[in-house]
Order: sequence, then C-alpha cells, then structure tokens
Amino acid sequence: MGAGHGHHGHDHGHAPADFGRAFAIGIVLNTLFVAIEAGFGFAIGSMALLADAGHNLSDVLGLIIAWAGATLSRRAPSKRFTYGLRGSSILAALMNALLLLVAVGMIALEAIQRFASVAPVAGLTMIAVASVGILVNGATALLFARGRKGDINVRGAYLHMAADAGVSAGVVIAGALILWTGAYWIDPVTSLAIGLVILLGTWGLLRDSVTMSLAAVPAHIDTDEVEAELAALEGVARVHDLHIWNMSTTETALTAHLVMPEGHPGDAFLAALQARLSARFHIDHSTVQIEQGGCGGGAEPRCR
Repeated sequence: MGAGHGHHGHDHGHAPADFGRAFAIGIVLNTLFVAIEAGFGFAIGSMALLADAGHNLSDVLGLIIAWAGATLSRRAPSKRFTYGLRGSSILAALMNALLLLVAVGMIALEAIQRFASVAPVAGLTMIAVASVGILVNGATALLFARGRKGDINVRGAYLHMAADAGVSAGVVIAGALILWTGAYWIDPVTSLAIGLVILLGTWGLLRDSVTMSLAAVPAHIDTDEVEAELAALEGVARVHDLHIWNMSTTETALTAHLVMPEGHPGDAFLAALQARLSARFHIDHSTVQIEQGGCGGGAEPRCR
C-alpha cells in the first residue's frame, strides 16, 4: 500500500514574544513594594496590608516562574527534547495557579485568627501605602497587556498585576472606612475579600493550565470543524487518528491520518493543507500521514 508522511507547519509565527524586559521591570518594582508594604503592615498591625504584601510576594515569585517558563520555551530542540522546551510555559502557568491558591489559604487563615483579637490599625497609613500599590501594580500590568490574549503564561502575569491593583484599591477603601467609622474589624474582612478576589481570578488560570498539561484540545478549536475541513479536501475519503493539543501556551499541534485512495498527492498538497490549518485554526505544527485505504492497512482496519 502506498503511503506518504509529511511534516509541515513548523512555522514559528506564533512563537512566544520576548517579554524579558517587562518581567525584569515587574520583578524589581514589586520586590521593592513588597518590602515597603510589609514593613508598614507590621509597623501599624494591618492585616489587610500584610495580606496584600503576601500576595504581592507570591506574584514576585510568579513573575520569576513565568519568566523562566517563557525563557525555556524559546530553547531550540535537541535530540532528547525534539520539540524544545515549549511545554515549560504551560508548567509555569500551572505552578503560578497553585502558588496563588497557597497564598489565598495563608491569607484566609491569618484573617480568621485576627477576628479573635481585632487590633487597631492606622487607616491613613493603609491608604498611603496601598495607593502606591495601585501605581506599581497598574504600571506592571500594562507591561503585559499586549500579550495577554495570545499567551496564557503572559496572561497569568497580567492578571496577577491587574488583580493586585484592584486589591490595593480595596485596601484604600478599607482604610477610608476605618477612618470614617473607627471599626477595626474592617481590616480582616478586607483581607478575606482580597483572598476571594484572588481565588476567583485564579480559577480560570488553573483550569486552562491543567487542561493544557493534559494535552486537551484548545478551547478555541472545534475538533469536529477541523475534521470536517480535512474530510472536505479533494481526494480525502476518511479522516482518523486526529489529535490536537497545545505544545506551549502559544503554539498548537495536530496529527492526523488521511485516507486517500488515489495515493499521496504530493508536497504541494501538504503545504497548502498546513497553510489552511494555520490560517483558519491557528494550528502551527501539523503532521499528516497519507494512506490509500483502511486505517493502517489491516484486513479489518480499526479507526480511532
């Protein structure tokens, strides 16, 4: 039985953009702010400031992890890692999500303990420190804004920083309410609210990173539509063994077997097919095997 096997689509047009400078600036700015915020939080006994500082510290670690994942994903293929280390960006996103869940747990535990002994805090200091946080986190978020839609790893960094800006705004509001009402229980309540905001923002990142690590079909791709696109090609009688998965947080791969009774149509067919998959579904790496009949040539072929 005649068969052809073509590897096409190794175009890196959707390779991850280099956000190295953005990561470096974000890490430096947020490390300095964590030190300032934690210092004032301890000095005035503000659980809300300490909760926000703890979250910002986790974000510094998250930025480092995301930067490492983005850097490793750009490594060239080797004999052992034939796709390079593209999957490291997926692992980085997953580690970031888990890190945030740990931070939420620590914030919630400390806040609950604070309810047992509510202590007075300086509302004006809370407002001043948190206002700086809005500026630092907002500026850092803007560094990642342009890449948030095409890369879950960069999106994780962006969401961390954008959420932090919102959380800092919440601390400002809490400080104002304490000054206005004198109700110090607002401080631990605010830290719990911060934890809830972080948890809600983390869920999407955790879900997407887990499904990517399990080689699920990307959410923006309909498998039936891809199969129909392949089956509609001239000369294709049947499609089987179709697999679609994320190689990294920005690149998608596909493998498929096409049953073509007339035999291999030539390299031009494979090149056109690759371009079609890339243009319509953003599938960057496609590997197609051509078969003349059955599903592997057995007397009783079994198609998956």
